[in-house]
This record gives sequence, C-alpha cells and structure tokens, in this order.
Amino acid sequence: MNNLRFKFLVGIVVLFILTSALIAIINYIHLKEQTKEENALILNRIEQTIIDSIETYEKAIQLLDTNTATTMQKNTEKIIALYKENPNFDEWDFQKLFHELGMHIYIINEENVITHSSYQKDIGLDFRQCCQKLASILDERRKSGEFYHDAMDIEQQTGDVKKFSYMATPDKKYIIELSYNLNDNKVFNAFNFFHTIEELKSLYPYIHGINVLNFGGLALGTPISERRLTDKEREAFEKTLKSKKTEEITGDWKGKQATFRYIYYDSIFNEDQTQNKIVEIIYDKKLWSAHLDEYRKMFVIQILIIISFILVLSFAVARPMYLAYHDRLTGLANRSAYEDLLSSVKAKNGMKTAFLMIDLDYFKEVNDELGHQEGDIVLKQVAEIIRSAIPKNALAYRYGGDEFVVILNSITIEETEKVACNIIAKINDFVEQNEDVKNLGVSASIGISFCPDNGNNKNLLYEKADVALYEAKKKGKGQYAIFQNNQSS
Repeated sequence: MNNLRFKFLVGIVVLFILTSALIAIINYIHLKEQTKEENALILNRIEQTIIDSIETYEKAIQLLDTNTATTMQKNTEKIIALYKENPNFDEWDFQKLFHELGMHIYIINEENVITHSSYQKDIGLDFRQCCQKLASILDERRKSGEFYHDAMDIEQQTGDVKKFSYMATPDKKYIIELSYNLNDNKVFNAFNFFHTIEELKSLYPYIHGINVLNFGGLALGTPISERRLTDKEREAFEKTLKSKKTEEITGDWKGKQATFRYIYYDSIFNEDQTQNKIVEIIYDKKLWSAHLDEYRKMFVIQILIIISFILVLSFAVARPMYLAYHDRLTGLANRSAYEDLLSSVKAKNGMKTAFLMIDLDYFKEVNDELGHQEGDIVLKQVAEIIRSAIPKNALAYRYGGDEFVVILNSITIEETEKVACNIIAKINDFVEQNEDVKNLGVSASIGISFCPDNGNNKNLLYEKADVALYEAKKKGKGQYAIFQNNQSS
C-alpha cells in the first residue's frame, strides 16, 4: 500500500514537474515570438516615421516651392544664350554667374566629366566612375535636349540636399547643370527630415545610423567621403532597389557587428531617378533586445491611454455612427449610407461614373438548402471579393439581401468591364472551391449604367443598372450587361 502510495506521489510530482516544464516552455516560446513581433512592430514604426517625414518634406517642397524649377529653367536658358555668344568656357567668370543666379553652375562634357563649375571642388568629377547610373541618364538627357529637374538629390562633396536641373546645349556637346541648395530653403528647415532621424537615434540607443540613399546609393546629408556602401551593402541595396522588398544583412559598423536593413521608398512627388530611394537603418540587435522591456512598458502605457480615449470616443460617438451606415455582416456601407449620397452624379474630366448592380444568382437556395449561417459566410466572402476588386476611389454598398451596389468614379467603359469581369471571375473561383455552394449553381450577375450616358441622377442610374441586371440574368446569369438606350427602364 505504501509502495503504491509512494508511486502515486512520485507520479503526482513528476506530472507537476512536467506540467510546470511544459508551461515554462510554452511561456518561453510565447515570449520569444512576442519579442520578435514587437521588434518587427518597432522597426515598422521607425520605418514609417522616416518615410512619413520624407514624404511630408517632399509634399511641402512641391506645394511651397513651385517656382524653383521655372527659375532654374530660365537661368539655364540664359547660360545657353551666353554659350551661343561665346562657347569658350575658359573665358567665363563662373563666380560672377553664381552670384547673379544664386545657383551653382556645372558644365558636363560628352564624357560626362565636369570641366567647369562655380563650385571648384566638383571640377574633374567623372560621373562614369562615381555614378554610372547617373551617367547613363545624362546620356539620354543630352540626346533629348529637353530641360529636366530633380526634386531632391545629394551634393557628393558636402552631402547637402539640393535640387538639380539639366539641359543640353544646342550642339549637344555639353550639359548645363544647375544646383539649388535646399538646406538654405525655409521650407527645408521647417520640414527637415534629418531632425526626425536624429530624434529616432536619440530615442532608440540601439540604432547606430539612419540614412536616406538616392538611386546611386549615396546618403543624403552625408559627404561621400564619410559614407560609402561596402560590396555586401551595395548588393543588398541593389536587390531592394530592384525587388522593392526589404532586405537585411549582417555587417561591420565601426568595428562592431551590426544589422543593416534596407527599405524601398517610392516617392509619389518625384519623377525620374529621384523617385526611387532606399531607407537604410543600421542597428544592434543585441542592444535592441536588452532595451525592449523598457520600451515595451512605455509603449503599452501610451497605447492604453490612446485606446482608452479611442474606446470612449468610439462608444460615445463613432461606433453608433459607424453601425448606422455600415452593414454589420459584411462591413460594407449599407443602404442608409447609399441613400445619403447626393442625388446628382457628376462625371469629371471627360471620364464616366459607373453604377454596378451586383446580384447573386440562386442565393436563396443557399439559405434554404445550407442554412442562413452558410449564407452569411457566402455574403461576407462576396463582400470581401468586391472590396478587393474595385479601385480605391470606388464606393461599395450592401444594398440589401444578396444585392450590392458599386459606384466607380472617373472610369472608362473598358475599365468598368474589366472590374465587372474580375468580380465575376473571383466569385466563380470562390464558388468553385465550395462544393456545396457550387452544386447550387451560385454565380454573380451584374447590371451596369453610366453617367452621363444614361443620366446624372443616382436613382435613374440605379434603375437603368437594374434593367441591365435583368438582361444579364435573362442571357444566362453569371455575366454582366450594360444598359442600352433601346431597353425599357
């Protein structure tokens, strides 16, 4: 009996130990995964802060400094006029020109070498050796003879952020390059993203450096003598530039091991080569983990305060309003939201506004045969398909039951047909994967009307889209039809 009792106690102890060990392992795994997720979240927040800061600066430059490009073009035309009078640059007074124009002048010959300049340090700079990508672009610009300007790039010797312009001489022997120092611009000082970078480095001690690299791999704000990419860094940089996907490598930073992270940034305000930039974050993963708990507590407190405020606001105002205008099942705007639309509809810039009536064929059979729960699943999936298949500026509504309305703004007939085909095809794919629904013959029929072709009143457009929907169903369902003027509404 004692032996049995002893074995029982041993078994209880072993079970307790194993259970405790299992709980400890589960907690460790959970903590490890949580740490990874939090690291990724912090990195994402840092990346987004930098990108938002750059984008804000570029937007400010675009909105508040629109005359700079025009001035640069006029100055270039003045220099070309001087060239026509005297093509011997050796006889020119470039310092006098610099003081007159307020911009540095660079003369680039057919070999893409700066032969003359008001900025003495850049004379002799060979773009074929330092900047092969830019050299190729210079060749293209020389051939075209047109005026070009970049929104934001780097002065190699100083690291200053400048605006550059380019235009070939009439004989195509030279390119006249001008530079305008954005560091001296009040707009730059007001929205300087380098301040944000310094604040992030101060806030997160494990970050060694943050650089914004142009398409050639040069760091804005940093002289080329202070920061050059190593071969390994260059490979990761070029890979990110090509794939637009974030890359990470391990390398050396001032004698210590560090992680180099490269994030693609596609400017919506720049064109040509300045559109493509890479954000480089250099950080210490070991220090990151050591300080993570402290930052987590601070972040949690901040989030709790924000969430509390949002919850109070949401339940007091936003949530009831949201529910009033959104379908609880699908999350799409509901019929009330549709009814609140202005009655008149306008088509802008010669484009059309399309009204799409989407109806699920044989949906009643889903509810009757499979039950309302399965019907709800189908409706939610169809809503998600519609949401993913329409442009960002489109409006989608669950009008009622299995009927949806989509309004496509500033669109052509051909683009509308592509959207309709895409919706039908995606719904067919979903049905094909659901054997029960497939057997019931579920599909989507779509009726389409256009403003201004079929009127500019939402109720009239709705009626005509409904007529077209009837025609689509009459033709065999699972297809779309466009309202024709000879059809009765």
